[in-house]
Amino acid sequence: MKHRTTKTNCRLCSYLCGLEAQIVDEQVVSLKPDPSRYPYDSGIVKGCARFHSNLEFLNHPERINYPLKRAGKRGENRWQRISWDQALDEIGSELLRLREDFGAETLSTSIGGPHTTFWPLHRFMNLFGSPNNVGIGQICWNPSIWVNSLTFGWPLENEIDPETTECVILWGVNPAESDNSLFWRQVLAYNRTGKPLVVIDPRKTRTARLTKHWLAPIPGTDAAFALGMLHVIIDEKLYPQQFVESWCHGFEQLKQQVADYTPEHVAQITGLTEKQIIETAKLYARANSASIFHGRGIDQIGANSVQVHRGIACLKGLTGNIDHPGASHLSGMPEYVPEIDLERSDFLPPKQRNKQLGREKLKLQTFDGYKRLTRYTMQHNKQLPVRYLTSAQPNLVWRAMLESQPYPIRAMVVSGSNPLICQADSQLIGKALKSLDLLVALELFPNSVTALADYVLPMAGSLERPVLQTNAGVANIAYGGPEAIKPLHERRCDYDFWRELGLRCNQQEHWPWKDFTASLDDILAPLNLTWEAFCETGLYAPPPKYHKYESYQKNGQPGFATPSGKIELYSELLDQIGSSPLPVHQTQPGPSTEFPLLLITGGRKQPHWASSFRWLETLKKPGTVPQAEISQATAEALGLDEGQQVIVQTPHGKTTFTLSIATMKDDVVSVDYGWWFPEQPLSEPELGWAFEANANNLTTASFETSDPILGQWIYNRIPCSIYPAIQEQHTVTETNHHKQVPA
Repeated sequence: MKHRTTKTNCRLCSYLCGLEAQIVDEQVVSLKPDPSRYPYDSGIVKGCARFHSNLEFLNHPERINYPLKRAGKRGENRWQRISWDQALDEIGSELLRLREDFGAETLSTSIGGPHTTFWPLHRFMNLFGSPNNVGIGQICWNPSIWVNSLTFGWPLENEIDPETTECVILWGVNPAESDNSLFWRQVLAYNRTGKPLVVIDPRKTRTARLTKHWLAPIPGTDAAFALGMLHVIIDEKLYPQQFVESWCHGFEQLKQQVADYTPEHVAQITGLTEKQIIETAKLYARANSASIFHGRGIDQIGANSVQVHRGIACLKGLTGNIDHPGASHLSGMPEYVPEIDLERSDFLPPKQRNKQLGREKLKLQTFDGYKRLTRYTMQHNKQLPVRYLTSAQPNLVWRAMLESQPYPIRAMVVSGSNPLICQADSQLIGKALKSLDLLVALELFPNSVTALADYVLPMAGSLERPVLQTNAGVANIAYGGPEAIKPLHERRCDYDFWRELGLRCNQQEHWPWKDFTASLDDILAPLNLTWEAFCETGLYAPPPKYHKYESYQKNGQPGFATPSGKIELYSELLDQIGSSPLPVHQTQPGPSTEFPLLLITGGRKQPHWASSFRWLETLKKPGTVPQAEISQATAEALGLDEGQQVIVQTPHGKTTFTLSIATMKDDVVSVDYGWWFPEQPLSEPELGWAFEANANNLTTASFETSDPILGQWIYNRIPCSIYPAIQEQHTVTETNHHKQVPA
């Protein structure tokens, strides 16, 4: 028996915590945290349920181990095992045929994680000629990247330092559930100092329970709250006047804009008290270093999402909490090969860029919008990745599959994603996927999308592949490490799929690396590091430099890479494209007689990652059910009881949950996200009960009602009703299913 010990990394979330693996005859027999590498604390890793599930994940009997080709009708979940070469040959041949018949834009992709690397997919799409990559960037990552780049010239990193940070605001983010790692430990450490911690969330989450400063605004009114804080800070002159005069553009216009957002007026909009608005503004503005962290809670409120991000950016700029220790700092351009150079968007022809869906309406989330922004970021020789910030509005992609308008989309490659569960309007998506000529799933486990696919290809996951996280090329940080063992069975890294498919689609000269590790050597070469040398520490993160705007100015460059060269409280670029250059609260549809409540969808709960890991027994808790949460007062008003089966209904659909009474805003419903049931039949019509307790039965990403700046849709302010369900023959839980083996 051959024994060895090796460094490796967990890949069951994006933190990639450092591990040490014990290997016997090329089988991983045990794992333990590696305290010499990130996060440098064995307790953090040991406290993570996902870490303890790694060996089950690696060796699970339901893992997809071999390439599969559909053997029956679509949705029957019947398969023929084939070779990788046959699968790649047939997929490549079909894609070339479809491109000849319909144009390159007929191919689309859907991305997710956490086992995927996105730049090879984007590289293939650019070389193939399609603009149609789908993700959830519009409601997850893009708003912050766009707005901070518009306001400051580049994205920010927020800091939380128990010694220097004097006020922390957590706005629409719940790290107790969504993080549960180093950031959450930093929040706990900061909270022990007794300095102000403000949590803004309609629900009293585990994070909110830490503090007396819990604020529960009406969903979707966050922009008004930010404007109210700005009103107080300006009205009481709580800002550093010299900094604002020297480094902020548009102060007088902002002052005029927020004049009407008095605490009294904002209280009427948000449901907060005047005292809460005034106190929060003063806590933030009076701190020498203050930090605002935000999450999907404000990314998913439609047209007000960009506005609240702009409001928060103005709060940071107005108070001087930019490039300041303990507050926020401008990230750096990577000193290694950045994602913009790896994705090769320069190969996507202008003719194909002009086929981007919705480009006539969208003002920023387009290739033209990206070009406008890049004109200014390049003042500091910085360039953001293209394909995330130009990703297709999903609703338009599903409709092009069904309606062939403005052109037919006939193929999709789904990479580590389950759009049937995780994208808005699940019923529409199901119809769209079933209509395709070619559906390919790159996956770890069978799910409701693999059941509909033509080909299912086995992906290498945690412990089986090298990993490198680079924050998508918007910061000068890289972390990761090597695989513990080579992929088991016939699993492969997703890079291998895209390269081999590229070779079959006449892209030979653009895939010089035979495997992913070879590409990593080249990516790190500018640092004079090999991949092997990098893996010793698994981290490249130079300490941040502060007040860089002063250094830029001394060098004859603008202090900030914006049109004015300053922090743009008044955004000249937004003005150029016909959008409001100042943050503004936009009125959105509210409760009605038929739908008297407001719905929040997307509540995350440990230990799952969106729809992932539902197969793993080590992560299942007996009796866990998909829940709809309401306050005690709302339950009493509606005559509902804890544990009761209820139906939540919106104008878009309805679904069943188990009622939970929680401390939260009255007249608000919050439903769990990402539920499906792999133990149920994966063939149609069940599809693993994909529509049984699916929050996205209740949502829509309709392009006509989406935000015209980025194309965002609403997840967190949907008019709804909730009422008792007729008792069904089964109760939905994680553990009461009769075990079924997928074909």
